[in-house]
Amino acid sequence: MTPRDSADADQARPAAGMDLFGPDASEDGDRPTDHAPKPRKRRWPRVLLAIGVFLLLLVGGLAGLVWQRQSSYNGNIDRLPSTMPTGKRPGPSAVGTENWLLVGSDTRVKAATTGKDGEDLWKPGQQRSDTLMLLHLPADRSKAYVISFPRDLWVEIPGHGTQKINAAFSYGGPRLLIETVENLTEVRIDHFGAIDFTGFKTMTDALGGVEVDIRESVYDPARKQNWQAGRQKLNGEDALRFVRQRYNLPNGDFDRIKRQQAFLAALAKKAADGGTVSNPLKLDRFLSAFTKSISVDDSVDAGKLRSLALSLRGIRPGDVQFMTVPNKGPAARGRQSVVLPDPAKDKLLYEAIRSAEVAEYVRRHGGVNRVGQVS
Repeated sequence: MTPRDSADADQARPAAGMDLFGPDASEDGDRPTDHAPKPRKRRWPRVLLAIGVFLLLLVGGLAGLVWQRQSSYNGNIDRLPSTMPTGKRPGPSAVGTENWLLVGSDTRVKAATTGKDGEDLWKPGQQRSDTLMLLHLPADRSKAYVISFPRDLWVEIPGHGTQKINAAFSYGGPRLLIETVENLTEVRIDHFGAIDFTGFKTMTDALGGVEVDIRESVYDPARKQNWQAGRQKLNGEDALRFVRQRYNLPNGDFDRIKRQQAFLAALAKKAADGGTVSNPLKLDRFLSAFTKSISVDDSVDAGKLRSLALSLRGIRPGDVQFMTVPNKGPAARGRQSVVLPDPAKDKLLYEAIRSAEVAEYVRRHGGVNRVGQVS
């Protein structure tokens, strides 16, 4: 998904995060059947800092449609029909809130699987949601909460029994994944967004790379690469290796989750602060790469995205909080290594999301991941 921040202590266990950035052929557990910032002027780039993950970039990028190449960028985005479940679903959360289910899609084929290049490509068993995050936006848009689900979380998948949560996307695409998450959390999903690792690499390189801060030097035996302690500048390929590392991290895939979150925060910050906005050519490369790499449910049109961007324009970097769902850590189920949910602690978080009381939940229980420096 080393020393740990105190706020992370409950969740820093070896387990399975989700890999936004593509398959790791060396890992056996990936198949479903295997085991106070300075105030700034209120302008759209700061939205990129606000929401993290895919929608963080989605909202910031689409806000640029107001003034540059609206038709072209909007036309790049793939809308997925019939995404939402049609059966019994949870009721709406508190008025004015929004919950987005965000996935990093992966496929066994070489071509992109989201955006226009991925149309008609998805097939059961060929694509995984190796990164799965819930973006919760309170009604007042004062904060944004990005909550990661470990990819090996052991849950009930409708029609398929108890499986790792990342199997749901492989079995039934976005609709089954949404149904699985709604059954688990009793939180209604309002919108869906996906991005594939090919697009991720392109966006990173379009920005000229991003920087992350590594706490201690660490060796990745799967890729035979040494990561040196301190700040590292990553291009697209480097970033893939950085967020894919699973072995030799002190807390396994929970450290990988934090790496993913740290990288996404860095990507968003670079998009806003790295000279992108003031450089029309660089901005165009980034927005083109981004919009060609995303898919959303078909209720999300350009007007919806622009309205959302405007509602988020007051959010600042410190207002984005990254979390991981509470869990009991790793366990074995047959030959599979899985992550067991913690129903009692999970219930508190999910109730807080439904009732728009996540800030109070964080005040009482903590659980925020600090991703400025990671293992």
